Amino acid sequence: MLFAHDTTAALTLAADLVNAAPDDAGALDAFLDHRHITPRRPATPADARAVQALRPRLRAVWHAPGPEERAALINGLLRDSGARPWLVDHGGGWGWHLHVTEPAAPLAHRIGAQAGFAFADLVRLGETGRLRVCDAPDCGAVLIDLSRNRSRRYCDTGNCGNRQHVAAYRARQAGGHGPGAEHEGLITPSR
Repeated sequence: MLFAHDTTAALTLAADLVNAAPDDAGALDAFLDHRHITPRRPATPADARAVQALRPRLRAVWHAPGPEERAALINGLLRDSGARPWLVDHGGGWGWHLHVTEPAAPLAHRIGAQAGFAFADLVRLGETGRLRVCDAPDCGAVLIDLSRNRSRRYCDTGNCGNRQHVAAYRARQAGGHGPGAEHEGLITPSR
């Protein structure tokens, strides 16, 4: 594991939230259930609006032009969330890990605090290069590269990697130089 479970889970949650917008309380509950965010109370319409308002702030961390701007964004997330870290072991096989707000805290505060702490870990460890935007030319989704060799280039939201690899394959078959053909030695000489 490259990072602690709580850091990995928070980074993945932040990227997923930026890319998929649960727009009402039911969709937010389903989104959080799918990602095993527990314990928590059921989402309310106010929670859904607050989480929607958080999305651009999370996206901004991916697009920050430099370390000072990124640190200011992260510090804002932590400040505004009222983060209060505490250790917990609630089962599930993860052992002791950090929760950064009380379970009763508003969902937007919990998500903002978790993301803020996880982003802070990336900054401390000099790993902010793992915050990426999908390389597919027609996609603006964000991703967190948790691969050991820092090689992830495409998001999981729209089969971008598969589409780019198919396009490169077709270009090679046609003898052309289509999208992505120049990457990873995919251009082959003509026969």
